[in-house]
Amino acid sequence: MNRPASHKHYEGAFPAVKKDGQVYFRASLTYRRKHISLGSFSTPEQAHLAYREGRRLLGDPAVSLLLYSPDSPLAFEKWVSLINFRDNGIYFGNPIYMGQRLFYYYLSPSRILKFDLDDLFYYSSHKIMRRGGHYFVADYGMQVNIASRYGIKNYAVEGVDYRFINGDNTDFRRENLEIWNIYHGVRRVQKQGKVLYTARIHVRSSYTIGTYATELEAAIAYNKAIDLLLKKGVQKKYTPNYIEGVSPSTYAEIYSSLKISPRIADFRLP
Repeated sequence: MNRPASHKHYEGAFPAVKKDGQVYFRASLTYRRKHISLGSFSTPEQAHLAYREGRRLLGDPAVSLLLYSPDSPLAFEKWVSLINFRDNGIYFGNPIYMGQRLFYYYLSPSRILKFDLDDLFYYSSHKIMRRGGHYFVADYGMQVNIASRYGIKNYAVEGVDYRFINGDNTDFRRENLEIWNIYHGVRRVQKQGKVLYTARIHVRSSYTIGTYATELEAAIAYNKAIDLLLKKGVQKKYTPNYIEGVSPSTYAEIYSSLKISPRIADFRLP
């Protein structure tokens, strides 16, 4: 087995060997009986500087996240983890800082998401990534949009299907989210000052199923349109709306009474 050559001792730096035989250095420290890895580095000097930086963050309560500089030997995520551990006594591998009734997830010094404490366990074990204006976590090998945890569909449009009550689209606390359209294919619309619900479905293009007085009727109309299209031989996997709080007899009564656009009712495959 290859062993790293001896080096001048640098506190907090520990040599290691990659599979290809290349030597690198791990930085780590122990604080409040917890062993914390600070990262891997090319030289012992870099690992030692990371160790010293970690000690500074943990030992000086005057050092805040506002003082972070890209020149730091530690990544910003590690700053968040260490300062939270110092201030709150809890260490997270993800960049989480605890507040009184919420917690902050730092994607960067300027991009900070807010969540309810009920979500802490989930996000402490799921790393958030950002692509465009969407936030994702890796869950069971798939990228999952975090908005789906709050009843927001992947195709939902802010201001149309949901809104952030305080106007801050980084604040995912449930008290700050108002979801208008929770069903597949349903959109809330306003006509002559009256709130109505339009159901639409995609076959080869987008088809309007109808406009209805309630969200429930529009959701059931969407399900009825699926049934009609499947009976006519359309081979497409649609996700029907799951309707809660409605008895089977009430559902059946609404289902049978709903009018469906002739474009759906009379649809023919080419």
